[in-house]
Amino acid sequence: MENGKKVSLVGTVLFTVCSILVLDSFVAPAIIGVSSITVWIISAIVFFIPYGLLSAELGSTYPDDGGIVSWVGRAFGEFPSVLVGWMYWVNVAFWMPAVFTAFSGWLSLALFPEMSIVLQAIIAVAMCWVIVYIGVKGIELSVLVSNIMAAVKMGILVIFGFMGIAYGVKNGFANDFSIANWVPTMDNTVTYIGAIVYNLLGFELIGSIGSKIENPKKTVPKMTIIAGAAITFLYCFGTFGVLAAINAANVDEVDGFVYALQELCSVFGSAQMPVFYVLIVLAISTLVANMITWCLGANESFQAAELDKRSRFLAHRNKKHGTSDNLYYLMGVISSALIILNYALSGNANDVFWTLFSFSSIVFMLNYLFMFPAAIKLKFTDDTPRQYAVPGGKAGMVICGVICFLCVALACYFLIDFDVTGYAFWMQLVGVLLTVAVGYWLYRVGKKKI
Repeated sequence: MENGKKVSLVGTVLFTVCSILVLDSFVAPAIIGVSSITVWIISAIVFFIPYGLLSAELGSTYPDDGGIVSWVGRAFGEFPSVLVGWMYWVNVAFWMPAVFTAFSGWLSLALFPEMSIVLQAIIAVAMCWVIVYIGVKGIELSVLVSNIMAAVKMGILVIFGFMGIAYGVKNGFANDFSIANWVPTMDNTVTYIGAIVYNLLGFELIGSIGSKIENPKKTVPKMTIIAGAAITFLYCFGTFGVLAAINAANVDEVDGFVYALQELCSVFGSAQMPVFYVLIVLAISTLVANMITWCLGANESFQAAELDKRSRFLAHRNKKHGTSDNLYYLMGVISSALIILNYALSGNANDVFWTLFSFSSIVFMLNYLFMFPAAIKLKFTDDTPRQYAVPGGKAGMVICGVICFLCVALACYFLIDFDVTGYAFWMQLVGVLLTVAVGYWLYRVGKKKI
């Protein structure tokens, strides 16, 4: 960090919670009912724990800036490293418009129902540049804001759960919480584990600032345990709150959080709307924190892949803060252009959100199809001492890596829109192919210049 301070255990826990815990998409699995809580728990056992163990070993053994990019580069060389760094960055540049489309949509839905599409677009663009400003100011401000917002997110989901209990006692539960309904069907489990896996990704993000962590060989494993337990509990408790107030058949996959929060606040009687307004403003503000952590990680990964060295423009550093300011400015320009384009093409914010979300999510998850094999290879080929290791040695790492790889591959599959007559499928296909092609081009150009 700029003044030499290191990120503490508490700081890494809050940074990771802020990165992984999201309020804009965790509601979607609740559409399958009470069994969605069981699916969250199954996902934590099947995917989140192996993913956390594997990430803890990588993060504590190789505390290099760049995290996933550095690990893939160590295992497979320059091209996969460059491609992962590029895809990580592209994902955030495309995901940011989706997040701030949700930001504007929630503002309109909850507070300003007459807000025009034009004003929603302006607000979404403005928020992109707030993120750019914070990023240019440096890591210390980014970590501070993310820590504050992590506490806000945790508080909101805890309140969600307790309001759910109060709602059920006062009005009766909107869904039947009998034991039989906690048992998921095979179809629901497989389908929604794919959706939930996306919501659980991000353990490796703290690795993007590995050199700034205080005693990473001890801090990273501890962070993994604490953050993992907190995130799993909060997602389950928050989902319970949603299902306490909203019948599963009526869950809105995009705006379900807003509707559930408003209904839950009815437990406060005449104070329902004032409490709702306070909580929704806090919830909306957490979307900003999501982008702060991911933009920081994306730009650190971009630099770790030495993509900034491909051009003088990208290599520029802010004179005052020493940050890669042009990377942030470029991300802001791309995100702003996408917001304007998509609002111009469609007046339906949900369509805009899900189209961008699905494309950026596929690009994002492709990175992990490199990361998990890299972890296995490094376990067998690199003799760097492990201060922390996955239980079971090499066999344990293989099991964790294979399970995680299959879960992410499943998640990618369920994100693909296979309707070839719709624009979403072609945006996904062409977008992914173009992203990989540009990554390869950057690699080839870089080999000539570096």
